[in-house]
Amino acid sequence: MSQPQQLPEILEEGSEINIVCHNNPDPDCLASALALGRIAAAAGIDEQRILYSGDISHQQNRAFVNLLDIDLKPFDPTTVQNRKPDSLLAFVDHSIPGENNTVPPDTAVDIVIDHHPAEDIDARFVDHREELGAAATILTEYVRILDIDLDSDLATALLFAIRSDTLDFLRGATPEEYDAAGYLHEKADQEMLRQLSTPSVSGGTLDAISTAIDNRNITQAVLISHVGRTTERDALPQAVDYLVRLEGVQTAIVFGLVDDTIHISARSPDARVNAGSILKKAFEDVGSGGGHHDVAGGEIPLGIFADYTSDDTQLLDIVEQVITARLVAELNLSDEKGE
Repeated sequence: MSQPQQLPEILEEGSEINIVCHNNPDPDCLASALALGRIAAAAGIDEQRILYSGDISHQQNRAFVNLLDIDLKPFDPTTVQNRKPDSLLAFVDHSIPGENNTVPPDTAVDIVIDHHPAEDIDARFVDHREELGAAATILTEYVRILDIDLDSDLATALLFAIRSDTLDFLRGATPEEYDAAGYLHEKADQEMLRQLSTPSVSGGTLDAISTAIDNRNITQAVLISHVGRTTERDALPQAVDYLVRLEGVQTAIVFGLVDDTIHISARSPDARVNAGSILKKAFEDVGSGGGHHDVAGGEIPLGIFADYTSDDTQLLDIVEQVITARLVAELNLSDEKGE
């Protein structure tokens, strides 16, 4: 029996399912949650909740939720603590309690479907495929094999998620992504796909990207920059996606301060540099970091930095020095700088 055929056996034990997204969920996570909710409904679960922590701040993510009318609810830890035996807990597009989510560590998880690098995944049902470009690819396979009704909204969500996570099939795409896209294409709403692909951009996002451009430093084909303090957390991945295209750059890392957390986003088309490993090793003692070899992210609580000074300008200078020094050391960069 294949894994898609085994999943309904777990689902049929439940009266409800809490599908927890990772922090600040993106289209891949949201579409995967939507698909798992449909699969759970087909298995007889009437109550499906999609839960998230953080913000839906990226303009593309907001458009995704609004246009597809996805019913999201803020995650409350009490939801998964002391739950009844037939209340199921599922993770999509992430896998470990307490890592890129606010689920208490050591919480028992029933279902994990993910494509991000991870170790020691503990759940009753696990489908973990690091080789794939998107979690939505896995969920598309499940929808197909389990003969779940594929309406326009679900097809659009899954297809856009695959396109988004693979940069329109230019990053990490495998034959499975192309096969899934071919299956979804006929039912997808092409006009909605166009709207999702061209959302409006806020002035705050443009300001953050501009700051990252101005602050860039390049050493040995590695670009490191920061956006200072911003309210636009999702401006960081947009800035790094832009800067990694700069001529002569093979790896780009952008960080910034959002509220009381330092966020980091990295891109590395260079096969010699594993971005996920770099961020994990550089910051695992003070926060969290990881991801794929070419796409990665990290978060560091402001913590002790905030104790140094109440002056925000000085605080940003300290953060810039410490984060840059850790990255330079982990990447074995010399002191010479380009731009």
